[in-house]
Amino acid sequence: MKRVSLVALCVAALAVLLFTRVTEAAICDPQQLSPCISALTSPVAPSISCCSKLNEQRPCLCGYIRNPPLKHFVDNPNTKRIASTCRVPYPRC
Repeated sequence: MKRVSLVALCVAALAVLLFTRVTEAAICDPQQLSPCISALTSPVAPSISCCSKLNEQRPCLCGYIRNPPLKHFVDNPNTKRIASTCRVPYPRC
């Protein structure tokens, strides 16, 4: 009986883990980074809204870097400057 409970607990934990990862993937939306456009295209400092969105989208940045149409927006010196200013670690993908 204990073995069945342990297996059921492991299956439930795995399901929660998988659901969490699917949920994280579902929130990746590069348009959420639109508050960062002015900081990306000019030397102005990023806004609080930009920093907040960048932090929210942080789990998605490697995916954006791997996406050819988005790569040049994420993998460039201005993005690294914005991340540094916002104190968001730049990903190592």
